[in-house]
Amino acid sequence: MCWRPGAHAVAANQIEALVESESRHKAAVQLLETARGVAETLAHHHHLIHHCMTSGLLIKVADMSFVIADPEFVTAAASDLANIGSTISTATAGAAAPTTGVLAAGADEVSATIATLFGAHAQAYQALSAQAATFHQQFVALMSAGSSAYATAENSNASTLPNLGIGNKGSGNLGNGNTGSGNIGGGNTGNSNLGGGNSGSQNAGSGNYGSGNFGGGNEGSGNIGFGNQGSSLSTGHNVGLGNTGTNNVGFGNAGNGNTGGGNTGNNNVGFGLTGNNLVGFGNAYYNTANGQFTFTGLNSGSGNIGIGNSGTNNIGFFNSGHGNIGMFNTGTNTFTGSGFNNFGFGNSGELNNGFGNSGDINFGLGNSGSANTGSGNSGGFNTGFGNSGSSSIGINTGFWNSGPANTGFANSGEVNTGFGNAGNLNTGAGYITNSGLSNSGFGNTGVDNSGFGNTGEGISGIFNKASGASGGGLNGYISGIFNTGVPNATFGSTISGYDSGLLNTGTGIAGLLNFATLF
Repeated sequence: MCWRPGAHAVAANQIEALVESESRHKAAVQLLETARGVAETLAHHHHLIHHCMTSGLLIKVADMSFVIADPEFVTAAASDLANIGSTISTATAGAAAPTTGVLAAGADEVSATIATLFGAHAQAYQALSAQAATFHQQFVALMSAGSSAYATAENSNASTLPNLGIGNKGSGNLGNGNTGSGNIGGGNTGNSNLGGGNSGSQNAGSGNYGSGNFGGGNEGSGNIGFGNQGSSLSTGHNVGLGNTGTNNVGFGNAGNGNTGGGNTGNNNVGFGLTGNNLVGFGNAYYNTANGQFTFTGLNSGSGNIGIGNSGTNNIGFFNSGHGNIGMFNTGTNTFTGSGFNNFGFGNSGELNNGFGNSGDINFGLGNSGSANTGSGNSGGFNTGFGNSGSSSIGINTGFWNSGPANTGFANSGEVNTGFGNAGNLNTGAGYITNSGLSNSGFGNTGVDNSGFGNTGEGISGIFNKASGASGGGLNGYISGIFNTGVPNATFGSTISGYDSGLLNTGTGIAGLLNFATLF
């Protein structure tokens, strides 16, 4: 025999590669055979389901097995299979040259015959691999089509799910007076809300306006707690009470990225800080931006009484801003000439009385709207709790109303008196149509009023009245009981109303017996 130098090593490597390819080939064939069986089963079930849906036939449990499929998982599986197919194809292509072109170990006929045999076997493997790759592509295409079919069927089923309750407008709602789909509770407007009086989507709680909020009276997105307000409906992500801005954690912070209470600015950690990137309390802090410590007393600013206040004329603990009384309040009164602003705990708006309010002129707990009396309201001029109203206008008397100017509860429509109404200007319960009347309720004079004995425009509640606006101005936008709207110097002579609460007289008042105007 005539052996070529190094031929044995080359041939050994080629044979080893061929054996490895053969092992992969067998595993791939087994996988593809299993996949073929799965594909045939899926195709069979898909055919039966399609036949059932198109012919209206009912399929007995004994005649078939049911398939539970998550379209997202099926899509992901199809993507994974496509990646596997790409990997196998790459490996097969890489093995083609060294296995199909096996060199003879020597110049004798036996070596040549063995090399030809192995080469022919490798070529057969490549041909079979090409067929397997074709089937794999078809299987991935079938699975992708199946995922799309499942998703289409799921969406179709969701859009046709019945509502459970009264006065729902949409599909798949559980409760009363919802407008949208997939809501659980009462008076929600939007989709997939849990609770009452939410406007938007995927809120859990009451009176939230936006998306993905958890709690009450939040405005924006992704807030957790009460009375938090993002700078827009797409921002927020605050955790706590009465924060204004984005990514704040704590109470009554105004700005972005603050942790603690009563901070004004950005990225502060502590209480009652005014500025940016500060860590500490009031006027004792470390500035992380320049590395300097500051300590000039218990309070910074002037006219403060208490501990840890920054700003001017604050009374209490860890307030920032001006004219606040209590703890962890921020903000400045720009409405009136009075120096007083917030009264309570963790308020970040203006002229609030209570706890965790991020709006203005609120009386109560966790309100992010304006001139609300109660708790967890994200709209404006509401009396009650969990009302989100429409945009910045609520004017509801009651609870869990997501439409404006309703008297009652769980109404997602407008100007209704009663509960669970998704229509407009209805008196009663569970209406989804519009009455076409000027008012709902009893004994109301004017337009767009609900409740009892009200006079003006856009009023809800009992025996409220607005008058005296000059120049064709607005007389109305009142909620509550026994309120009287009259013009005042703060809002001008063309506005009479914008009140909520009980027994108030004036304009822009929330609370009881004009309590808000004491400051």
